[in-house]
Amino acid sequence: MFSHAGGGSLTWCFLVLLLPLLGSALSHKSEGALTVVEDADGGGGGGVGGDEEEDAVEVFQPNEQWQTLKPGQAVPAGSHVRLNLQTGEREVRLGEEQLKYWTQEHREGEKSTAAIDPDELKRAMKKIKEDLRSQDSKPSGFRPLEELKKDMAELDLLVETDVQIMRRLLDQFNSSDTTTEQRLAILQELEYLVHQVDNAQTLCSMGGLSLILGGLNSSDVRLQENAAFVLGSAVASNPVVQVQAVEGGALQTLLTTLATTQPLHVKKKVLFALACLLRHFPYAQHHFLSHGGLQILSELFRADAGGILRTRIVTMLYDMISEKELIFQAGLDAVQDPSHKERQRQYAEVSLQDQLMEKGWCRLVPQLLQSTEHDYREKALRALLAMASVCLDQYRSDSSLLGSLHSLRLQYSELIQSEMILGEESGYFAEMVELIDSLQVKVK
Repeated sequence: MFSHAGGGSLTWCFLVLLLPLLGSALSHKSEGALTVVEDADGGGGGGVGGDEEEDAVEVFQPNEQWQTLKPGQAVPAGSHVRLNLQTGEREVRLGEEQLKYWTQEHREGEKSTAAIDPDELKRAMKKIKEDLRSQDSKPSGFRPLEELKKDMAELDLLVETDVQIMRRLLDQFNSSDTTTEQRLAILQELEYLVHQVDNAQTLCSMGGLSLILGGLNSSDVRLQENAAFVLGSAVASNPVVQVQAVEGGALQTLLTTLATTQPLHVKKKVLFALACLLRHFPYAQHHFLSHGGLQILSELFRADAGGILRTRIVTMLYDMISEKELIFQAGLDAVQDPSHKERQRQYAEVSLQDQLMEKGWCRLVPQLLQSTEHDYREKALRALLAMASVCLDQYRSDSSLLGSLHSLRLQYSELIQSEMILGEESGYFAEMVELIDSLQVKVK
């Protein structure tokens, strides 16, 4: 026959922590029975040492083995007690939960705590209950739910959506009280917002495009630079805004700005905006050519001694040539892409390479090979290869170009050998040699 000694009013957590000192004492009210002694301070009965007879009780400390329990001995709460039917004696061991915490540390500790002072038990129990009552009486660290809801509602009133921010910025920009410095800050904030496609489209629907073009026409070069930056970020990979920008006169404004005397940093941002407006947009490319765009760029190319504008111009032309070639390559399924035929029709109207030859670009682009920058040379080589179909005859008669290709071939071959000696990878310089070889093969 088995029985499980019952617990007191405290939870098992407290019993485990105070196992050497606590546990509701079990006493024999008769020689053949075990009883659970309740908490003395509970108001409804006894506790640990509830009377003088119980105060003197001896608490037996069990372990994981079955041990004989002597008459008059009590056991800690949670212990397993059984009656040995063969000997008639009661036996006790630790309960299942107690066994989980039965470690060598507990075994060593029990040697010094086998004898429990009932008075000390009562004081400890009373102290625990007082601490619990004091905790209950303290104000809670949590705020009422309704108060939290009210605070959140007030905070929500201060949160602006991107649309609200752009509306506020446009109003501030158009205000006569706004200074130039404030307008510059507004343009910088707008440039950050229009990187999101939806924001750029919303800004245009609010009339923001006319504000940006007005900045491009400003006499303040700082406003021109920042307005061009906003425009380029807004139209980049955003067909809806590209269409609205062309229809709003952005292309003519950008070309006019490039054709006039402007600082280098302004022209760099204007070229960025122009490249973003033309990319993957044959309608804009057609208008760019018809409005003398290549002539304006050629003048800008000749005037740029440093090469940074030349590189940007050549890169833009190369991108336009490449995307037109890609659109006419086989492999696109017209069923999966119904607009493919229409894009081919629009690109067919862009006579870019023919005009490149007519405007003298077959002679201009090779000049970029004179740069000492590897990146500039690479851009020039790629553009020359892309233009080879219309410029090949001029390449063959250009002694300066042929000489540059020969000297560059020797230079990059030496760089490859140097890298091999040092054990470094020669990927980039080997690629440059491949570009030169490809162009030389075409020229022969």
